[in-house]
Amino acid sequence: VCEPWQSYNRSCSKYELEQTTHNDYRTMNVSTGRVVLMPRIGYTIIAIIMATSCTLSVILNTTVIVVTIKYKQLRQPINYSLVNLAIADLGAALLGGSLNVETNAVGYYNLGRAGCVTEGFQRITSSFSAIAGIVALCTIAVIAVDRAIVVGKPMGTLTFTTRKAMIGVAASWIWSLVWNTPPLFGWGGYQMEGVMTSCAPDWYNSDPINVSYIVCYFLFCFTIPFVMILVSYGYLLWTLLGVAQRGSTTKAETQVAWMVIVMVMAFLICWLPYATFALVVVGNPEIYINPIIATVPMYMAKTSTFYNPIIYIFMNKQVSLNSV
Repeated sequence: VCEPWQSYNRSCSKYELEQTTHNDYRTMNVSTGRVVLMPRIGYTIIAIIMATSCTLSVILNTTVIVVTIKYKQLRQPINYSLVNLAIADLGAALLGGSLNVETNAVGYYNLGRAGCVTEGFQRITSSFSAIAGIVALCTIAVIAVDRAIVVGKPMGTLTFTTRKAMIGVAASWIWSLVWNTPPLFGWGGYQMEGVMTSCAPDWYNSDPINVSYIVCYFLFCFTIPFVMILVSYGYLLWTLLGVAQRGSTTKAETQVAWMVIVMVMAFLICWLPYATFALVVVGNPEIYINPIIATVPMYMAKTSTFYNPIIYIFMNKQVSLNSV
């Protein structure tokens, strides 16, 4: 069977290409042997967007990490989780986003099976990916739960200590690795998506083994953290709306709580469309979605790696002052 990244190889017939890519290919450049999904300018635009996103992500996330390490007053338990989020986003930009810049710049996927597996694996472990990024999703869940407990005080004076913060950071990486390594050993897999310049879990494969992995993946790596975020977010928002009357929360705690709420909202706005797209495809593998339309939520999620440090820097006075 002809693999999608072999689309530039003359040994792959047009029929094989169409069958391999779920009938997404519509035209083919006979002189080059490559299928064409959209005008060349489209790939160039995506490459520019991704290059801009990656550059901002590297600069801003590095700033967050360096500033937090440099200034002792910023080494608070909550900031350990925020730095972990910055590390995950930085990794997604360097190891995943940079590959997307290159493949879109040339107009097709030229990194082969190894490149696809590397991008797919990295992308999910760094940012539900995209970066899809389970580490980021779990970290935001931990942050949301922390703020709900600290600000809402449902358990009395329970505090978020450095030890608990480090446990949360370690758990996010371990959980991500546990659920993202199976495709490397045959349970699940990675395949190209959208305009065929990026790789992700094989949403279209209806093989029972692959479907079982996707179902478990969504349940344990998206649904559970997502429910934790929604419950904590709802409780935190309800608490903040009444905090002015009770006067039981400090101004600093309230500020951090609102920052977390904005980060959660931004994360969901970027990732829910892609998660919805993936669920629709898994539920109906035969459905046809125009590859250009399918690319929109995918790259919307991929460009999410730079907004967290922006929110963190501008909504945290200590960080913003020390970053200047």
